[in-house]
Amino acid sequence: MRVLVTGAGGTLGSEVVAHLTALGWSVRAHDRTPPQEAAPGPAAAAETACGELLDPGHARTVVSGMDAVVHAAALPSPGAGTEQEVFSNNVMAAYQVLGAAGRAGVPRIVYVSSLSALGMAWSVQDRSPTEIPVTEAHPCLAEDVYGLSKRLGELIAETVSRRWGSTVVSLRFPFLGSGDRLRAHLRHVQADPGRDRGALWSWLDTRDAARGIAAALTRPLTGHHLINLVAPDTTATRPTRELLARYHPSAPLDHAPDGFGTPYATGPATRLLGFTTIHGWRQGAARQEETSS
Repeated sequence: MRVLVTGAGGTLGSEVVAHLTALGWSVRAHDRTPPQEAAPGPAAAAETACGELLDPGHARTVVSGMDAVVHAAALPSPGAGTEQEVFSNNVMAAYQVLGAAGRAGVPRIVYVSSLSALGMAWSVQDRSPTEIPVTEAHPCLAEDVYGLSKRLGELIAETVSRRWGSTVVSLRFPFLGSGDRLRAHLRHVQADPGRDRGALWSWLDTRDAARGIAAALTRPLTGHHLINLVAPDTTATRPTRELLARYHPSAPLDHAPDGFGTPYATGPATRLLGFTTIHGWRQGAARQEETSS
């Protein structure tokens, strides 16, 4: 099986390249920069490519001959460029890559979206969820360009599936990290949980994210599916209901999770992808506390 991974030099893309290669897939790793300037991950790929995905001709070339496409390339935040750059890069690259894949008859496509598509993560208006748990059907509240770009990418994914018949899975990811990156994020959030109110203290180990993408490439699905892919717990050391009551007092708590459960719905990920996480942080934190006491 041959798969194209765009954004292969990024945090998620490099992990996906390594994971799919380990599973026996033949990976074409694509990044905007040449392979020698990108992160180590693409070196594990059977093939590397670089270029501008906004170029329709280049997009057609890189999807050619592929059995699947994982589109992970994006400017990752509202501040990663000007608003025009973030919008045009994220939306047009999704349009070119997903559209080219659909036209070429690629049967399976994974679009890497974000929980930011809901509009809370980067909001300057302190917006709150209208339902708990937050399902994939939660209304879009986006006012920032990044959230808007990812929501439009999901609509492009749905349109490509409808028009060309490809199975397309849009995965909404939270903060992704492992190792030092995750530890730094945990310290940041736990020092002041209000810093992460917009993301609802969600996270996912990057290795589990790659596993989720592999599941989205192989599960027997048809049509377009929009799926939250998050860890079952939060990054916080305070109970979720307590955090919601303090930072999102308008949110309905009748069905809020107990303990440290995530406010996001995880049922579709389990039901459609057979996905459960295998990497967590709390057990390691507990061992550290025992050692220091």
